[in-house]
Amino acid sequence: MITEPTHDHLPRWRGFNLLGKYSAHQAFGAFLEWDFQKISDWGFDFVRFPMDYRLWIKDGDWRKIDPGAFEDLDQAVEWSRQRGLHVCLNIHRAPGYCINQPREPKDLWTDPEAQEVFASHWAFIAGRYKGIPNREMSFDLLNEPQGVDNPNYARVMGKLAEAIRSQDSARILIADGTEVGNNPVPELIPLRVAQATRGYQPMEVSHYLAPWSPGGGNYPTPAWPMEKDGQKLDKGWLRREFIQPWKKLQSRGVGVFVGEWGVYNKTPHEVALSWMKDHLELWKEAGWGWALWNFRGDFGPLDSKREDVAYEDFEGHRLDRKMLLLLQKY
Repeated sequence: MITEPTHDHLPRWRGFNLLGKYSAHQAFGAFLEWDFQKISDWGFDFVRFPMDYRLWIKDGDWRKIDPGAFEDLDQAVEWSRQRGLHVCLNIHRAPGYCINQPREPKDLWTDPEAQEVFASHWAFIAGRYKGIPNREMSFDLLNEPQGVDNPNYARVMGKLAEAIRSQDSARILIADGTEVGNNPVPELIPLRVAQATRGYQPMEVSHYLAPWSPGGGNYPTPAWPMEKDGQKLDKGWLRREFIQPWKKLQSRGVGVFVGEWGVYNKTPHEVALSWMKDHLELWKEAGWGWALWNFRGDFGPLDSKREDVAYEDFEGHRLDRKMLLLLQKY
C-alpha cells in the first residue's frame, strides 16, 4: 500500500533512478518494462526519472515543447503505476542550469528568460500529468543546485512551484538541497515543499576513479571507515555532518528524502558495501527513503561492470546479489 506523501512527511520510499530520459547527448538506453517489473518483484516501491529538457524541445528552441516527445515518459509512468511504484519526475538539465557539462548558455540564477522558460516547462509537465494522485507521482524541481545562495535559490524555486500549482494546485513538490544537494534550505519552508538530500559523501569513496568527477582520478584507493586530514570519517561522522542538519530541518515540518546515492564501480566492492550499509542504517534510523543511482549501470546491482564481483547470470543480465540483498534488507 502506497502511503500518501505530504510536504511535511514523505513515505520511506526505496528504489532507483532510471535513466531513460537522462541525457540528450549520452546513450543510456530507453525505459524498459523489465526494469519496473524487477524493481517491484524485489520489494521496492519507487523510481526517480532524472530528465534533460533538450529531449522535448523542437529545433533547439527551448520555448517550443514537443508533446510527442513525452510518449516514452507516459509509458514509463504507466508501467510504474501498474506495479505500485511511486514515480518522481526530476529535471536534471534545466533551461539555464545543469550540474554536468556542458554548461547552459544562460544562467538560471540570474537570467529572467531562463527562469520563465524553465517555469513554462514545469507548467506543461504539471498539466500533462494532472490527475495522477500524489501517492503515485511527485515532482523534484531541479537536480543538485550549486553556485547559488539560499535566498536566490528559494526565489527561483518559488517561480517553479507557482507555475506547477497554476496547473495542478495539489501536486507534491520536492526541492534538492543546495551545494549539490548536500545542504538543507530553511528558506524553502514557506513554499511548502519537501526537500531531498544526497548520499555521496565522502567523494573519495563514492567517486573513486570516476572520470567526470573533479579529483576522482587523484583519490587514493578507498577504505571505509577512512582517515582524511587527521580526521576519522566513519558512521558517526556521517551522522553529525549529513544526518543531524537535515533532522533539524525535518523538525520544522519538512519531509526529507535521499534523491540520489551510490558508489561508482571502481571502489573495491567490500568497501562499497560497508559504506552503503552505514548510509542505509542511518537513513532507516532517520525514517528517510532513498533512490539509488542507478539500477542497471555502473552504480547499480545490475550490469555494473565491477572487476571484483562474483556476478550471477540473471535473465540476460549480470546481478550483484550481495548488493541487492543489502538493499532489500533496508
